[in-house]
Amino acid sequence: MYATLDTAAGGRMTDSNASLAPQAGNYENYKTIRRNGGVVAFEPLKISVAVTKAFIAVQGSHAASSAAVRERVAAVTDAVVHALMRRKPDGGAIHIEDIQDQVELALMRSGEHDVARAYVLYRESRSQERSAKTSDAGEQHHAINVLYEDGSRRPLDLGKLKALIASACTGLESTTDQPAILAEALKNIYDGVPAEEVRKSVIMAARQQIEKDPAYSQVTARLLLNSLRREVLGEEVAHEEMDTRYAEYFPKFIKKGIDAELLDERLAQYDLARLGAALKHERDYQFGYLGLQTLFDRYFLHVEGTRIELPQSFYMRVAMGLALNEVDREARAIEFYNLLSSFDFMSSTPTLFNSGTRRSQLSSCYLTTVADDLDGIYEALKENALLSKFAGGLGNDWTPVRALGSHIKGTNGKSQGIVPFLKVVNDTAVAVNQGGKRKGAVCAYLETWHADIEEFLELRKNTGDDRRRTHDMNSANWIPDLFMKRVMEGSEWTLFSPSEAPDLHDLYGKAFETAYVRYEEKAARGEMKVVKKLPALTLWRKMLTMLFETGHPWFTFKDPCNIRSPQQHVGVVHSSNLCTEITLNTNEDEIAVCNLGSINLINHIKEDADGNRTLDSEKLARTTRIAMRMLDNVIDINFYPVRKARTSNLKHRPVGLGIMGFQDCLYALRKPYASNAAVEFADESMEIIAYHAYWASTELAQERGAYPSFKGSLWDRGILPHDSLKLLAEERGGYLEVDTTERLNWAALRERIATYGMRNSNCLAIAPTATISNIVGVAASIEPTYQNLFVKSNLSGEFTVINDFLVRDLKERGLWDEVMISDLKYFDGSVSRIDRIPQDLRELYATAFEMDPSWLVEAASRRQKWIDQAQSLNIYMAGASGKKLDELYKHAWIRGLKTTYYLRTLAASNAEKSTGRGGELNAVPVAGGYSSASAEAAGAIAAASAAPVAAPVAQAEDNTPASDMKFCSIDNPDCEACQ
Repeated sequence: MYATLDTAAGGRMTDSNASLAPQAGNYENYKTIRRNGGVVAFEPLKISVAVTKAFIAVQGSHAASSAAVRERVAAVTDAVVHALMRRKPDGGAIHIEDIQDQVELALMRSGEHDVARAYVLYRESRSQERSAKTSDAGEQHHAINVLYEDGSRRPLDLGKLKALIASACTGLESTTDQPAILAEALKNIYDGVPAEEVRKSVIMAARQQIEKDPAYSQVTARLLLNSLRREVLGEEVAHEEMDTRYAEYFPKFIKKGIDAELLDERLAQYDLARLGAALKHERDYQFGYLGLQTLFDRYFLHVEGTRIELPQSFYMRVAMGLALNEVDREARAIEFYNLLSSFDFMSSTPTLFNSGTRRSQLSSCYLTTVADDLDGIYEALKENALLSKFAGGLGNDWTPVRALGSHIKGTNGKSQGIVPFLKVVNDTAVAVNQGGKRKGAVCAYLETWHADIEEFLELRKNTGDDRRRTHDMNSANWIPDLFMKRVMEGSEWTLFSPSEAPDLHDLYGKAFETAYVRYEEKAARGEMKVVKKLPALTLWRKMLTMLFETGHPWFTFKDPCNIRSPQQHVGVVHSSNLCTEITLNTNEDEIAVCNLGSINLINHIKEDADGNRTLDSEKLARTTRIAMRMLDNVIDINFYPVRKARTSNLKHRPVGLGIMGFQDCLYALRKPYASNAAVEFADESMEIIAYHAYWASTELAQERGAYPSFKGSLWDRGILPHDSLKLLAEERGGYLEVDTTERLNWAALRERIATYGMRNSNCLAIAPTATISNIVGVAASIEPTYQNLFVKSNLSGEFTVINDFLVRDLKERGLWDEVMISDLKYFDGSVSRIDRIPQDLRELYATAFEMDPSWLVEAASRRQKWIDQAQSLNIYMAGASGKKLDELYKHAWIRGLKTTYYLRTLAASNAEKSTGRGGELNAVPVAGGYSSASAEAAGAIAAASAAPVAAPVAQAEDNTPASDMKFCSIDNPDCEACQ
């Protein structure tokens, strides 16, 4: 009945009836891999023959002559070929099993369920027959010759392949299936296959299993590590041998990097033998696949495309670069290395990219103020280009630039306002893409009283004059407290041009209010030319509307950033940075610079003999102290692309120590994010970090001296960050509701500061940590879980991400199985609607869109109490409405937040779900998009899209809309510019 069905598109076929379903097209670049490893031509006609025989099996021999059946066969064949070509648009080899998977899926989609069922049953019977033959004959494999790099052809060494997989599964044997990995790998290996493809096939085989268990992420990483070792060392070296090989290789690596003019020649002055002996090869096995692949693609040094850096030498190279000016350089380098390689702390991406290199631009963020003249504007554009070239995220303060219609004295003309210049800023960010390693990224800030504010709000719209749109640039409102008061009170608001009200830019608090009212009175007398009056609520609603529709501008609050700034005695904070966590002074002569790094909080949870978990405050203090030293060192070692940045950084010496893995801690401590317990933990953990960070800065001041502008600062006046809440309350005269509880001995810290001063004007800032948290394998920053199972897309590709805490809990309760995996996919990684999951786990593993966003604000308010800068706070809101947005952002202001970041919204409707057999037929939802490998688009993504609004709505494979959700216009929800 099915004599040739098993040979669809690539086997031995005797039926040559081309009239069954003639196929047009050129398939010379496509091949079919048979089960024995043989490679034959890809022939769509054979798919048509196989499908026809399936119809005959169900409907009888008359089906072959039926015109209706022929049409249905042609449609199914076309669907199969289209799906296969879409997966490999440039050609390639396709395994017979993959082709048959697509046939099965196409039959189901076309409604031919009886035919599909017969086809499935036949495939299963044939599989059992092959298994029986293999069992009877013993383990036999057809000869497959591998083409090696030296040009030789040798038979595939199956024993070596098994040993490699076994090594990668070391310690994970109980949760991984080594034969399954081998079987999947062999499906993609054919006679004459290049050795590199064999290694890739094993990696891809393990990668496909990640959704079944998080352990496969480590297995995949270890297999990738094998390929990396071969590339770097020139031969395959087992992990177990690296204990000695690392020490031998390390000095050679440093020499090769220096000879290639990549590494700083001063690295050769270290005791390289001592540092090489300090490398811990076992830490290579900490990585998950996403983390190692990210390093592999974008961080490890290479010479003409060949990598020369292994993971532990990478961390030691970074540590050496940060210890260059230390007295005992080797001891400090080892100390820094141990902190980085253990994942207790991670420096920001620019530091990881460039530490120890000849161009050591290690800083993450730059803030500039743009002057109100043509020279100043184009100087700012040039500075943006230079800063972006060497991998930095930018925040530009545009408030000083005169508004549309303002008088230009030099030409006696009228200004076109800031928007045409912002268009140039946008295009500069696209053109200068951070040294070719990451997209250029910039955020423009404008105060809410600026007369161009209404057009500024519309910069990211997809309608209107495209010459006045900036589709690739971020924007943020710099909102004075007076505006918020007018909104709360329903009062009028007046817009001015800074050319007529120049002092408003540098004023805040009561002084701003006094000057602003004076300008309103002047306008009422007709003494100002560029003026517009409107209800504050009208502008507020437009701000909220644009935020919801385009994702911009973000809401950031001028007064708390300035009133609580330790450096208010020497300047004004005019904006935040790209990611809204940096709040430093800027002016025409100073570009603010911040140097970032983040503590991995989950690595500081300890467990006692009874299994109780708590925060390890002693370890946290030690990590914080070392991390602060590393960050302070960045300031002196750093390469500054522009003079203004160097001047500012050496004068104030700010750093931004942050955290990541906050959500992981809540899982470990069994505290749901949406709970008072989580809010208390946010308060407690941030207080400990703040206390020890500020203490560490006093120790550095004792050793190295206080920062030059310390005198007169809030530190110098004995006012610590949490003390400054009183200043904010006084200036606002109300509208501030914050918790002021403290637990530690802050009086002792005040005494130390009075005695020794501070080494750093600012110490804390919580950045998004998008990339470095991927490397470490924890939840980003202070973020709640996005989904418990999804596919993450970034510059390194697409990666299945699964919540290993959830899997662990489900295993303990006997609930982790194939059905649970399918359920998680069907419900977009949410556990809330899976009835068999107990309620306590549903609460603990609630995702970001399943909780009231006010919990995010509450936790952020507790942290902000202790932080001398700010935090990147994303807001997640399902079913967003004007009323909800209004209440939430007012709540954030009243709770004393300095800044907010992206608003991510979610519509109520999702696409119809379907499931398949496995692999690409049962694809996982993609974070911020859709998996290109999805064969049936298994549901809409439960999150704000990473695609710009201008992009078309993602489509399922059958071209039906995947979802009618509301997109936030964000180019990348995981902003990587800072970290």
